[in-house]
Amino acid sequence: MAEHNELGNLGEERAQAYLKSKDFKIRHVNWHNSTPSGAIGKLELDIVAEKDGLLIVVEVKTRSTETFEHPEEAITIRKIRNIINATHEYIFQYDWQGETRFDVISVIPHGQDFLIDHIEDAFLSPLN
Repeated sequence: MAEHNELGNLGEERAQAYLKSKDFKIRHVNWHNSTPSGAIGKLELDIVAEKDGLLIVVEVKTRSTETFEHPEEAITIRKIRNIINATHEYIFQYDWQGETRFDVISVIPHGQDFLIDHIEDAFLSPLN
């Protein structure tokens, strides 16, 4: 496995551990669904969690350093659109009736530990 994939997997593991330590219930990790028609393409969500009656969709960005850009700066408008489309499909599949929030967790190695930055309500969606 490529080194960047290993770092990404480790970042997602750290993000999950962080969320669990904050009493989030992890519903799914790396949830994906391909639409039958292929009209939207592959739909994927890093972490789907639940807390305080909210469905929380978490995009995890892991970088080896923040020299060039902070991890959450790598989330483009197109990526946000894909996350919203995937969330719409997730809500439909699991008949979610509550509100939804979009968070970003950035993970950056720092010595033997990781710096974790949790940004709640990172972006809005017309789904709310």
